[in-house]
Amino acid sequence: MLTRLEPSVRQRIQTWLEGNYDAETKATIQALIDAQNETELTDAFYKDLEFGTGGLRGVIGVGSNKMNRYTVGAATQGLANYLLQNFPGQEIKVAIAHDSRNMSPEFARITAHVFSGNGIRVFLFDALRPTPELSFAIRHLGCQSGVVITASHNPKEYNGYKAYWTDGSQVVAPHDVNIVAEVNKIHSVDSIRFAGNPDLISAIGAEIDQAFLQTIVANSINPGAIQRQKDLKIVFTPIHGTGITMVPKALELLGFANVHIVQEQATPDGKFPTGVYPNPEEQEAMTMAMNLAKALDADLVIATDPDADRVGAAVKNKKGEWQLLNGNQMASLVIFYLLQAWKQAGRLTGKEFVSKTIVTTNLIDAMCAAYEVPCYNTLTGFKFIAQVIRELEGKQQFIAGGEESYGYLIGDAVRDKDAVASCAMIAEMTAFAKDHGLTLFDFLLEMYMKHGFYYEGLVSLTRKGKAGAEEIQRMMTDLRTNLPASVAGSAPVEVLDYLNLSRKDLRSGHVVPIPEGMGIERSNVIQLILEDGTKVSARPSGTEPKIKFYVSVHAPLTRAEDFDATLASLKEKVKIIQQDLGLV
Repeated sequence: MLTRLEPSVRQRIQTWLEGNYDAETKATIQALIDAQNETELTDAFYKDLEFGTGGLRGVIGVGSNKMNRYTVGAATQGLANYLLQNFPGQEIKVAIAHDSRNMSPEFARITAHVFSGNGIRVFLFDALRPTPELSFAIRHLGCQSGVVITASHNPKEYNGYKAYWTDGSQVVAPHDVNIVAEVNKIHSVDSIRFAGNPDLISAIGAEIDQAFLQTIVANSINPGAIQRQKDLKIVFTPIHGTGITMVPKALELLGFANVHIVQEQATPDGKFPTGVYPNPEEQEAMTMAMNLAKALDADLVIATDPDADRVGAAVKNKKGEWQLLNGNQMASLVIFYLLQAWKQAGRLTGKEFVSKTIVTTNLIDAMCAAYEVPCYNTLTGFKFIAQVIRELEGKQQFIAGGEESYGYLIGDAVRDKDAVASCAMIAEMTAFAKDHGLTLFDFLLEMYMKHGFYYEGLVSLTRKGKAGAEEIQRMMTDLRTNLPASVAGSAPVEVLDYLNLSRKDLRSGHVVPIPEGMGIERSNVIQLILEDGTKVSARPSGTEPKIKFYVSVHAPLTRAEDFDATLASLKEKVKIIQQDLGLV
């Protein structure tokens, strides 16, 4: 054994070499030892891969800190133990799906075997499917839980494991921390029931597909516009992911007849051969689709990430150039369209609502106020939006929700961000705009002219290691105790501190509590509201050595011709704010 390794690392390696692990795994570990590869051994064994409040995510490979059959098995055994405790005497059912990543089908089968080995009935999708379809299936089949094997838009080396609860949302308190505790109790590979019970595993597929697609068709508000604009030129790329299974079908069912798929990215492939990051937020991942759109003179570009819960989109601007829309813009556009359409259809009765995260643009709040529709703000993460839907179920009707990180949800059939339904609604919205002689970019300008031009900037600072964690903590402490007197010439007038669940009016000194529940719990987030309405949010990442600062500014836009000048002015203001706060 390599003597320079930490004792805890050597102990974990020894456990794997001597324990009931397969021969190939042991041979791989021994080869690393023989090669004196201390770096790889340390990375693989310096800790156990943490089952966080959302599940697992890590690099695929051998070791306690990697995604493999044993870490996936331990996570599933812990979740199974928790389900058995919570639903005694009941038939427990779970649904399982997976994306296109390397090892995803294998990890899904292992998950199914461990659940069934614990006497739990399993509904296993027969092939890759989008994450939102897994969320839908949980409620459709009356399951108590579900799992999707995915690492979202992480690089190809990664995979992950996301756990869901009875309502089809990712687990929230108290179940999240309780499941983590159960997973942490799995200390031996021998306590994981890998053998399984095939009689308890049922394959699902086409029937769930049809039911899921019908909910998307039911979301449509203006089918007539789609029929008149059925030849709308749409370019779609699934970026080698699960979107290919459902997005083209959804668009076809709605009546769109001129959809062009980027063939180089159409085949599901966990190697993601056409780009470094399979992330529709990145220009690189969208390049092939935008090139095809230019060649076709298309009306719209849409793209989904590997598990089809996020959407990227591009449109032609006033100069005829293809331009990516960011998550704040698209979330706002979808809600702008739906609020208008619901009002015109007479569907706003006073019992409808919208939900978004606290770091997402306040343009959505402004639009909802104009339509007298409540907008509930939640912590970052779609599971909190799902929590609001659950708490208001039967009392108020959910219209839509969104977050700045390219996630949107239309209707409540799914309880997670849904790129399939979002692609369908974005296409309908584009058809509606074209039916009125507008492009989607024109529609964006119309929204800004009606409700204000909002612009958002993000600074993400990476601070690694113990020193980095301490620096991030100091930044948050400084914000709490040493507020700037002025930022970009505007004084702070309100502080929202989610760690203490308090809202302080700096003019009067009056402090009121922020109510817990409805997507809000204690979290290390601070927001400053400036006198001119600017919002600055600071939030350390829960999974990475990062702290993120979100800045939202706005100004009126009276004429479409003023867009470029107003945008330049807002960008400059964001830059000044970031400089004043010492972020750049």
